[in-house]
Amino acid sequence: MSDVDKQYFTPTAIIDSDNPKIIDFAMDKIESVGDDPIAKAVALYYAVRDDIWYDPYSPFYLPRHYRASNVLERGRGYCVGKASLLCAVGRACGIPTRVGFTTVRNHLVTKEYLEFSGSDLFVYHGFSELYLNGKWVKATPAFNVELCQKHRVPPLEFNGLEDSVFHAYDLDNQKFMQYLADHGTYADIPVDKILAAWEEAYGKEKVQSWIALHQQSKGKPVRDFYKEEIVK
Repeated sequence: MSDVDKQYFTPTAIIDSDNPKIIDFAMDKIESVGDDPIAKAVALYYAVRDDIWYDPYSPFYLPRHYRASNVLERGRGYCVGKASLLCAVGRACGIPTRVGFTTVRNHLVTKEYLEFSGSDLFVYHGFSELYLNGKWVKATPAFNVELCQKHRVPPLEFNGLEDSVFHAYDLDNQKFMQYLADHGTYADIPVDKILAAWEEAYGKEKVQSWIALHQQSKGKPVRDFYKEEIVK
């Protein structure tokens, strides 16, 4: 893999692939799959997809909120935190990884989340890319299977050979996700860029109100996404 920049192998303060908890989690998930990097990547994808529940109300404004070991410990995260974790466990297993960002329109949101955010745009939606079989392959571990069942969306599969991105339609043939803009790929989580993009898209005052809500909650969940009403 001499053609892959070493930064995609290297731990960072956020993608902390050298953290013992990350290493233990990764080694446990690949224990039975052998030495094939693709098989390892697939096992890690499903572990992050389903062991860590998607939560769009996760804290978002500090680097530690995206730290892979913290996401693992919480057992919850929104798309960027889960992408960070998949990158970390991939690097822990010797697989080069990076994180990519897009803006998407989500046509399947909860009533409460739409009121909370004021938009069906997810700006700087995060996914992972893993270097497998000589090429970068996209993997999107955001939505755990329980959430997919609730929203009647097929759980997103990953075979390590082809890009895995959100389905355009749900099981009722309703529009689900539209990709609107590509924001590139990174070796680490660009927290400042995410915050700046959110302030531009949602308004600085609204983003600051979300930060204040998390600060007041002192680490407790601010809302329960799994009890909210689905809007189609």
